[in-house]
Amino acid sequence: MGPPPSATTVTKVAEGLKPIAVDAMGGDRAPGEIVAGARQAADELGVPVVLVGQPEAIGDAGGLEVIPASEVIGMAEDPAQGVRRKKDSSLVRAAEAVRDGRASAMVSAGNTGAAMAAALLRMGRLKGVQRPAIATPIPVPGAGPTVLLDAGATRRAPRS
Repeated sequence: MGPPPSATTVTKVAEGLKPIAVDAMGGDRAPGEIVAGARQAADELGVPVVLVGQPEAIGDAGGLEVIPASEVIGMAEDPAQGVRRKKDSSLVRAAEAVRDGRASAMVSAGNTGAAMAAALLRMGRLKGVQRPAIATPIPVPGAGPTVLLDAGATRRAPRS
């Protein structure tokens, strides 16, 4: 493997893409740190970003578009119930942005189960895919990251 991609390479790949919907309300230091990271990705790498969350909590979005969402699904909430009850949550609105073609992908540092539930319930499944997977990038010194696919676990896995 070669070195990690440069900012120029990332910018070239990002050109012409729909924005990535970033759940501004998810994560330990949200929305401040999430917004700062999204602005940095947009400014330094040219990655198109749209923030999703409570505009009054987000504050200065630094020129990034904000899709308003009045609710937040907390880390301790039941994922499926949170998605079903909080239809105007940042996670649900981010999934809807992808479904409706306003964004190419969604990212959240918040409730992982709720992110998966929102994606399944709002975007649906790809044909032939029985269960969604979680992809986790793992840094590799001197090379691009390795991706661990399906970092989650389930007790209901079928027997081989």
